[in-house]
Amino acid sequence: MKAIVQDAFGSADSLRLRDIDRPVPRDDEVLVEVRAAGVDPSVWHLMTGRPYVARLSPQVGLRRPARAVCGWDAAGRVEAVGSKVTGVKPGEEVFGQCAGSFAEYATAKPDQLAPLPAGLSFEQAAVLPVSAVTALQGLEVARPRPGQKVLVIGASGGVGTYAVQLAVHYGAEVTGVCGPSAADLVGSLGAAHVIDYTREDITARGTRYDFILDSAGNRPLSRLRSVLAPRGTVVFVGGEDGGPFLGGMDRWARAAVLSAFVKQRFRPLFAITRQRDLLTLKALAEQGVITPVVDRAYPLAEAVAAVRHLESGHPRGKLVVTV
Repeated sequence: MKAIVQDAFGSADSLRLRDIDRPVPRDDEVLVEVRAAGVDPSVWHLMTGRPYVARLSPQVGLRRPARAVCGWDAAGRVEAVGSKVTGVKPGEEVFGQCAGSFAEYATAKPDQLAPLPAGLSFEQAAVLPVSAVTALQGLEVARPRPGQKVLVIGASGGVGTYAVQLAVHYGAEVTGVCGPSAADLVGSLGAAHVIDYTREDITARGTRYDFILDSAGNRPLSRLRSVLAPRGTVVFVGGEDGGPFLGGMDRWARAAVLSAFVKQRFRPLFAITRQRDLLTLKALAEQGVITPVVDRAYPLAEAVAAVRHLESGHPRGKLVVTV
């Protein structure tokens, strides 16, 4: 089969399209014929091995990538199931988290898959798992109540586009922070207010927010505190500008210490793809509550270009690789 492979940590230049053996599912795994794969920051972290502290995880790898094939989330058809797998059958259309989804076939755990949402294409479903699960779990830390004020930083990105839609669904008054080219998009997702970070600081309006989801990861804690309600909550998603060693985790550590002394709460998020969350997202997508925003689709042979687009830092919504 064809797959996007890397032998060592590095930039997108380290990725190659190769013919490799098709993976064989273990007894507790599912083999998925991949039709589309999402491209999100987790792909970049696994490719570069950064922040370096992440290499302590067996999913990343210490000296070289833990798995040669790139990709994390996918949509496709079940090709085969292991002897211990129940509830999933060959031929079913699914979406979820797969190991090495930038390939014609990939393996997955059955509890990290769900039936394809009715009305969504493979491309749309493939960009749900990592980013939409992250947004869902982030907002569940302190689910906004109707009328509360929510600030989504990085509102035009993969996680941010879902966070805006979910917060609006919960009845919150949402303010989205994004670049000038994405203001119309963020407004169309339901945000009541949009802040262009190139022209206005988040503190300029004097608004206090009950909940802040920070998916951009580069604003000082003091600035976040100044716009957070006295008993409000900040959830940190990622930390792309935090440096090569800790990648923003130092800010998370300072925030955790601060939370012990103030009434405001600061929580880092380590999202885990779970079937129950995928089923929730499936229902929300079928109800029209959330709509995946696909910036651009790339064929598998051009997946390296998709990763470079991701590295530029300005995709509108999600990028997808079609197989």
